[in-house]
Amino acid sequence: MEEKKVNELLGLACDKTERNIDRIGLAWPHVANGANGEYNREERWFWTAGFWPGLLWLCHLERGSERALELALEIEEAQDRTMSEDFLRLHHDVGFQWIPSSLVHYHATGSEQAKARVLKAATLLAGRFNPAGDFIRAWNSNVREGSQGWAIIDCMMNIPLLHEASRITDDPRFRNIAVRHADTVIRSFIREDGTTPHIVEFDPESGEKLRNGAGQGKSPDSSWSRGQAWAIYGFAASYRETGLERYRDTFLKVARTFFSRLPDDLIPWWDFDSDPEDRWVKDSSAAAIAASGMLEGARHEKDPVVRQELMDMAWRLVVALTEQCACFDDSTEGIIRYGTVNYARKKHVNVPIIYGDFYYVEALRKLKGEKGFF
Repeated sequence: MEEKKVNELLGLACDKTERNIDRIGLAWPHVANGANGEYNREERWFWTAGFWPGLLWLCHLERGSERALELALEIEEAQDRTMSEDFLRLHHDVGFQWIPSSLVHYHATGSEQAKARVLKAATLLAGRFNPAGDFIRAWNSNVREGSQGWAIIDCMMNIPLLHEASRITDDPRFRNIAVRHADTVIRSFIREDGTTPHIVEFDPESGEKLRNGAGQGKSPDSSWSRGQAWAIYGFAASYRETGLERYRDTFLKVARTFFSRLPDDLIPWWDFDSDPEDRWVKDSSAAAIAASGMLEGARHEKDPVVRQELMDMAWRLVVALTEQCACFDDSTEGIIRYGTVNYARKKHVNVPIIYGDFYYVEALRKLKGEKGFF
C-alpha cells in the first residue's frame, strides 16, 4: 500500500474521530449498534474502556489534535474512579483499560500521574497470577462463577503492562510473571496446527490443566477468530519484550495459520470452524488486530524474507478492511463495520466495535513506521 494512500486513510479516520468527539464525548463506547449508528455507552469499569481514549491518542499523535488530547486526558482521569470505587469489578483486562490511555500518556509526556496509574494496573494484574499453574486468572467470580482456574487467550495482550512495570521499577518480578504466563499459553493453549481455544481451565489448587473451554468460540475445539488474533499480536509483543525465539516461533505459527484459513474476501468469519450457514457472521476486528500484530512482529523480525511475508499479509488485511468494512462518513459512528462480539450468545453481530476501529488505525500508523501502543 502506497504511503500516500495510507496517509489519506489516516486523514479520513482522524477526521471522523474528531467529529465523534462531540458525539461520544467523555464516555466508554463499545459497539455502534444504535438506531442511527451511534456507539453505546458502557460503565467506566468495562474492559474496553481504554480504546476510545486510545483512538484519540492515535489521532493526536498523527496530526497533533489538541481536542483529541484534551478528551483523552479527561477520560483517563475519570478512570481513576474505576481503580478507587470499582476495584472489585476489575480483572485481568486492566491492560486493555490502561495501556492505550495511561501508558501512552506516560511514554508521550513522562507524566508521574500516568506512571502511577500504569503501576497500579500492573500490580493488580500481577496479583492475579496463580503460581501453582503459572497462569494469570482471567475473570472474577462475579463475571463467571467457578472461574478461579480460568485463563483466556486475550490475556496475552495484557501482559505487556507487566514488562513495562519491570522497566519502570527496575524490578524483574513483573516480567517473570509475564514470561511464565506466556510459556503456559504455549504449553496449554497453542495446538499443533497453530490454533488456540478461547479458554483453558486449570485446577486452581494444583495448577493441572483440566480442559479447554469454548468461551466466545463455537466449541472448545474450534478456532474463534478474534482469539487467534489476540495470540498473533500477544506473541509478537512478547517476542519484542524478551527476544525469546519460542515467542517468535509461536507468533509465526499462529499468524500463518490464521492467514491460510481466511475466506476469499480475507475478512474472518466469527469462528474459522463455524457452520456454513453461519458464515455470514464476520469479525472484522479480528482482521484489524491480526494486521496490527503482524506488523508488530515484522518490525522486530531479523529475516528480511519473513519480514516481507508478514508485511504482505498485513497489507492485504488492511486493504480488505478498507475496501469492504471501512466507513468514513457519518452513517455510523464506527470506522470499521462487520465486527462481532459474541455470536455464540448472539450478542452484537456484524456491527462496528471500538477496538476494531482502534486496531485498524494503529495498523495504518504502523504501515508508516510508527510504533504501536501494545
